[in-house]
Amino acid sequence: MTEPIVFLNDQFMPASQAHINIYDLGVVMGATLTEMTRTFAHQPFRLEDHIARLYRSCKYAGIALPFTQDEMAEKTRELIDTNCKLIEDGDDIAIVHFVTPGENPLYAGSAMGTARLTPTICIHSFKLPLYNWKHLFIEGAHVVTPAIRHIPPQCVDPKTKNRSRFHWFLADQQSHNVDPKAISLLLDLEGNITECAGSNFLIIKDKKIYIPNSRNILAGVSLQTVREIAAGKNIKIIEKDLQIYDVVNADEAWLTTTPYCIAPCTKINNIPVGDGKIGPLFYQFIKAWSARVGVDILAQIEKSEA
Repeated sequence: MTEPIVFLNDQFMPASQAHINIYDLGVVMGATLTEMTRTFAHQPFRLEDHIARLYRSCKYAGIALPFTQDEMAEKTRELIDTNCKLIEDGDDIAIVHFVTPGENPLYAGSAMGTARLTPTICIHSFKLPLYNWKHLFIEGAHVVTPAIRHIPPQCVDPKTKNRSRFHWFLADQQSHNVDPKAISLLLDLEGNITECAGSNFLIIKDKKIYIPNSRNILAGVSLQTVREIAAGKNIKIIEKDLQIYDVVNADEAWLTTTPYCIAPCTKINNIPVGDGKIGPLFYQFIKAWSARVGVDILAQIEKSEA
């Protein structure tokens, strides 16, 4: 086999043969629930947690899946075992799950009626392009707060991980006008910090970790790992509304996300966070995370090449 496999709906197939219909509501309406898991040394990290969140998102969206969570995990592990044979020992993969309500060829805007749909289910993977994030660990991330605001939780609960992301596309256009490497950090309608498109955001002040109010953010699996490491170090975590003022005056700020786990943020809107340098607590946490997974995360990123 020379190409990765994909699981689509009810079977495994070569990636080149996996296609989604143009009438799929994931395309037509952007109605897609998703998850991303990564491997360390070719073993998935917190796969069951990601799958459990996917099922919670699907329940919220009214989509019933034909597989149990254990069956989904079994299919995922089969895909991981096969696709990891196509990469080098020092590389790892990201595993993507996505679910849509299914295909509706009679789609007619919001007047599509009450057609009963069969969900589209896909699991696929790709080699993690860790070199894309190498600069974050050298200079730190620069987050920008564009004019685009976070979708209020009264509209869509942010605890669902979904791909209805046109507002993020617009936000990134504005942020990249400030800095082509900037990461968008959205505010809510009241000006409170929420999250980035692919990561949670938190700050450290006086050896305490502050997280934005949970009503505004995804309950990140990586963020949960930070919580667990913090508990082991007796570091207090406080959840509260945070503003740009708090970020600027923090000692450190971090991004937490599946692909690179945790990265320092050293600048917001071209203003340094704290002294503008990568802080000592970040190095403690990335070391603890590396010990958990049996991989030197920083070394793996530093050795990665385009």
